[in-house]
Formats: sequence, structure tokens, C-alpha cells
Amino acid sequence: MVLSKTASHSDVSIHSTFASRYVRTSLPRFKMPEESIPKEAAYQIINDELMLDGNPRLNLASFVTTWMEPECDKLMMASINKNYVDMDEYPVTTELQNRCVNMIAHLFNAPLGDSDTAVGVGTVGSSEAIMLAGLAFKRKWQNKRKAEGKPYDKPNIVTGANVQVCWEKFARYFEVELKEVKLRDGYYVMDPAKAVEMVDENTICVAAILGSTLNGEFEDVKLLNDLLTEKNKQTGWDTPIHVDAASGGFIAPFLYPELEWDFRLPLVKSINVSGHKYGLVYAGIGWVIWRSKEDLPEELIFHINYLGADQPTFTLNFSKGSSQVIAQYYQLIRLGYEGYRNIMENCRENAMVLKEGLEKSGRFNIISKDEGVPLVAFSLKDNSRHDEFEVSDMLRRFGWIVPAYTMPPDAQHVTVLRVVIREDFSRTLAERLVIDIEKVLHDLDALPAKIAQKVAIEESAKNGAVDTRKIQLEITTAWRKFVMEKKKMNGVC
Repeated sequence: MVLSKTASHSDVSIHSTFASRYVRTSLPRFKMPEESIPKEAAYQIINDELMLDGNPRLNLASFVTTWMEPECDKLMMASINKNYVDMDEYPVTTELQNRCVNMIAHLFNAPLGDSDTAVGVGTVGSSEAIMLAGLAFKRKWQNKRKAEGKPYDKPNIVTGANVQVCWEKFARYFEVELKEVKLRDGYYVMDPAKAVEMVDENTICVAAILGSTLNGEFEDVKLLNDLLTEKNKQTGWDTPIHVDAASGGFIAPFLYPELEWDFRLPLVKSINVSGHKYGLVYAGIGWVIWRSKEDLPEELIFHINYLGADQPTFTLNFSKGSSQVIAQYYQLIRLGYEGYRNIMENCRENAMVLKEGLEKSGRFNIISKDEGVPLVAFSLKDNSRHDEFEVSDMLRRFGWIVPAYTMPPDAQHVTVLRVVIREDFSRTLAERLVIDIEKVLHDLDALPAKIAQKVAIEESAKNGAVDTRKIQLEITTAWRKFVMEKKKMNGVC
């Protein structure tokens, strides 16, 4: 099955202007060219096309790190040709990964003695980490059910409807039922009480989210642990907890050290975190940590020796680059606890600047919480004329990428805009964004209401009383006039 889509159907060739001194003919767009071209031409052709991509630092939809120090960039480039899986050939890289695992395990308060080694592994983001943790839970549950002579063919996971799509992937790929606690208006994370009610003897774990993608809110893992402990006592089950700390795992230990969400809670058996989010590393690195060796079934660990020595491995991936692992180690020792805390505090303060600016406009409801991932999720108080999707679309005029989306069931009637505050999002940018949002709102106020007109067209179509094409033409004309006026104002002199 083909998963890719072509961006253009108008031409099957790539044309280059700046590379014309090297190339006189066009290149095929979707087939390999028959002949080689100079390296300068290949570089220029690709570089020209990439100019049309958005600016990563203005992509406020993404949690992923978009800036690192030049020294770390150098380390990454120096190790870009190392295949991480070749542990015998690159033993120092393996050692750095093990150090990262232990540092993160201590950060998450794993019950380790002075001489104990943490159990965990680096992954390609939190998606792979969640797959591995889910497989460990499934296998442990199956082994226990087999030993008891009970059916083991209908495992399930209980989580909130606000989970990231990787949980749905895990459930579908590995045949596990996903039992989702529905959201409700004003409460956009998993309700621990309702989650525990949904737990049954086939539940392999309850997944809690430390930093919801939707609004950055931390779920109450402590309450979940207490309620589930009580249910386990009543039923004789031993249902565990996994914490998906993809976004919040590198935030909570520094901003909210007293918050109990990690291995301090006895039912938390594994935690995943994204090094490429607030771990401050470029995309491509995640981590999964287990409480103890007993929580990772031995039969899931493979031992290979054809790369030069016996190497235990538990990953879905085999070959992968070493750069991100080395970059993570750099950040951990470069910044230390103090550096991470300072960065997270700055992010939180910049989020407050943006939030306060939006509140002063009087046009938005703030959906996010002050305690959580440093982001601001907000919705229009009045979207009867223009909605959040139009605001998102018009902000692209200024280069901003601000996503608009609807909440999951049963809060799908709520539409939200979200701005993620990363390390490279300064206070100046926060203030500039507020100004640009106010400009967008002013421009939208002067335009015909698409929503109201859409309703009018639908009603007219039902009644047959008004020429719907005429209404649509009026809307289009007004918007075209608006765009042309903006082009004149933004002209180059």
C-alpha cells in the first residue's frame, strides 16, 4: 500500500533556476534520473525546495526541540555515521546510553541502591517506548493468566480519550483492546475514578498521561495509584500503572519536585519520556524505564553475538543512529539539574506572558492549566462569526503555525488553539504573537462571517428562497478584496 502523496500533479519534472549552470535539463519528479548530476546542483535543487518549508522555531504546534547549542551540533555530526546497535564496535556510545538510562531512572525516583543498575533503553521517540512498555505488560499478564489456567486472549488497557495516537497504534498492532475514559466539558484528562471502574481481570495496565497533548495538563497519578491499590486489594488483582511522561517527564522533576507521579508510587512499573521534547534533543530519541528487572520479562530480551560480542537487546528497531543518544548525554551533563530547572522556569514564565496577553484581549477562554506542560491552549469566547480554524489559518500570514483542533469524545464540541512554549520561544516572541493574534481578530471582525453565511446557505438551500450561489459569491468577493489589500500593504519597495 502506498502511504505517500504527491504534492503536485501539474508537472512530472523538477525545474531548477539556480542550478542551471550545472544542469540544462529538468529532472524527473517521481523517478530516479538516468544520469548523475553535480553535487552542487543536487544541493541547490533540494535547498531551493526546502525554502518553502515553515520555520521550525515558529512551529508552535510541535513539542519537539528545534534548537541546540553549536557544540552539541558538532558532537551529533561527528557521530552521525555510527550505528548505535553495533555495541561491540562503539562501546563508549553504549556506555553513554547506559549512563542516560541511570540518570533518568534516578530523576524518576526508581528504587535503586548505590550499586544497582537501572533497567531501561533508548528508543526512537516515545512511540517505540510505549510499544515496548505495552509489550512487557501484555507478556507479564499472559504469563500470569497461563499459570492460573485462565484465558489470556483478551487483554485490554484503560486510558483516557486524550491519549496520543501511538497508544491506538499499540492497541491495534498488538491486539489489545483500548478502553478509553471519555472526556467532558471542562475536564479534558482521564478521570482516575472512572478509569478504575473500567479495570477488569483482563486489564494489563492503566496508562496515565503526564502532560496531555490537548492542553498540557498532568493527570492525577497519585489518586489513580491510591484508587487502584484499593481495587487490587478487593479483587486480588495486581493491575499496574504505566506513566506516559512523553511531554512532562523532563518538566515535573524540575518545576514540581514534590508532585508524586513516578516510581515513588508503588503501582507505577514503567515510565516513558521523550528526550526530543523537553529533554532538549533534536527529534529521534525517547526513553523507557522500568521499576525493576522483574517488570521486564526476560523472554522479550534478545541476545545476539554476530556483531562481535553477546549483546542483549529489547527494541522494535535494530539499526539506528547514535547522534541523539550522545546529544542526550551532552544535555544531561551540560545543564545538570540547575540548568534544566532554569529552562523549564523560563518556559513557564513565557507561557504566563502569552496567557496574560490573551486574557487581556477579552476574546479567549484559557483551556490549559498553570501546572503542567508550558503551553497555552485557548478557545474563542464567541465563535458564532469566525472560528478557531480561521484564526489558525490567518496566523500563517505572519509565519506562525498554531494548530486548531476539536477535543475527543465527549467534548468534541470544544475547539482549541494551542501554543507550545519551547526553549527557543522567547518573551519577545510571546508578546509579538499576542499582537499578531489581535491583528487577525481585527481583520476577521471586518470580514463576512463564514459560519453564519454557511448556515444561511444551508437554510436557503432547504427553503429554496435565496440564490445560494449569489451568497457564496459575495463571501468570496469580500475575502478576495481583503487578501488583495494585504498584498498591497506588504509589497516590496
